[in-house]
Amino acid sequence: MTSPDIVFDYERGERIGLDEAVFCAGKSPAQISAILSQAAERGRGLLLTRLDADGLAQLPPDQAGALDYCAMSRTAFFGPLRPVTSRGWVAIVAAGTSDAVVAREAERTLRHAGIEAALILDVGVAGLWRLLERIDEIRGFPVVIAVAGMDAAIASVLGGLLRGTIICVPTSVGYGAAEAGRTALNAMLSSCAPGLLTCNIDSGYGAACAAIRILNSFPDAQQDPSRGS
Repeated sequence: MTSPDIVFDYERGERIGLDEAVFCAGKSPAQISAILSQAAERGRGLLLTRLDADGLAQLPPDQAGALDYCAMSRTAFFGPLRPVTSRGWVAIVAAGTSDAVVAREAERTLRHAGIEAALILDVGVAGLWRLLERIDEIRGFPVVIAVAGMDAAIASVLGGLLRGTIICVPTSVGYGAAEAGRTALNAMLSSCAPGLLTCNIDSGYGAACAAIRILNSFPDAQQDPSRGS
């Protein structure tokens, strides 16, 4: 099935090292179904993001049944999935359990690219001992994705303790003054810790893509699946 309003970029991965993903928010079930049909005809695997339960339920049963769906992150894998070719290079560190939705989106995006990331949850600085208990483990990863809402203080703390690349993701978690993630975004952008990279609010996908670009710059990161933390 084809649709004249869908032009999917199947060559993006070969061109820039990042496959095009299907951002499902705002797409009709018919449009998503048409993309899945095209991918099936080509024998291609796809990553779907922001696919909620209602959207999943409206897909044809055979397509919905073929998806590896994660309700927490609202992501899905369709078709062939790459084997793990890289591990021990990326850690995803989330301040609170409420930030796990975004952290899991990053984890799933990386897994679709063949990268196994370590997921470390609920180590926010409100209980600093939680982070310090795991800081030596986190130091073993060259790339760390820091996910936090509210005041996003963990980003600055990690920036003062780690020497590797830190990719920050502000989340919309928090009460009124958190302003749906803008306070966390501003905190990460204005951090006194130098060299932090900051993505858009709730963009676990964007942070994972940034990590993939970094790893693509180092061939060994994609060739040594036995490397551990």
